[in-house]
Amino acid sequence: MVFPMLEDRILVWRFNHGRPEVLHDIYDKYRCELLTLALALLGDLAAAEDVVQDVFLSLVRLAGRLKFTGSLKGYLATGVANGARNILRAHRRHPTGGLDEADPIAAEDIRPDEAAAIEEQLDQLKWALGQLPQEQREVLVLRVYGQMPFKEIARQQGVPTNTALGRYRYAVDRLRSMLDGEVRK
Repeated sequence: MVFPMLEDRILVWRFNHGRPEVLHDIYDKYRCELLTLALALLGDLAAAEDVVQDVFLSLVRLAGRLKFTGSLKGYLATGVANGARNILRAHRRHPTGGLDEADPIAAEDIRPDEAAAIEEQLDQLKWALGQLPQEQREVLVLRVYGQMPFKEIARQQGVPTNTALGRYRYAVDRLRSMLDGEVRK
């Protein structure tokens, strides 16, 4: 078994040395995780798919010269977070809709009663995430879905690591409070 970081380094090396078909392997390996991350940040499946596609298109442009420090997953997650941030900035300038308009994700192989319960829980979580300040929501999503270290999140947001930790703690506390029914407005 190859270690994930080593496997990623090999994939990037092959990609940079004239093996563009390796991009397919990278896409297959990380597409679902990146889509989940983008969807959690944006609350809109179509926009999330666009962001993930843009990240992989940027990789195509970097063929032969892709360089990064850290993990490939972290590099890709950073691209997704930046793309989502750009969309959210544009949305603030030209608002069109909210998280409530996000399409539900179809679940297969589960009973209708389970699907209804899951859908209700997802609606509550979507509502609660939408109530968080953008900076807190981003830290929470990057940490939980992107599995990024706080140091990397802080660097990406341009804040000290302790600020990122605080934003995460406040986000978790506020979510817990909202989902327990204490804060609902």
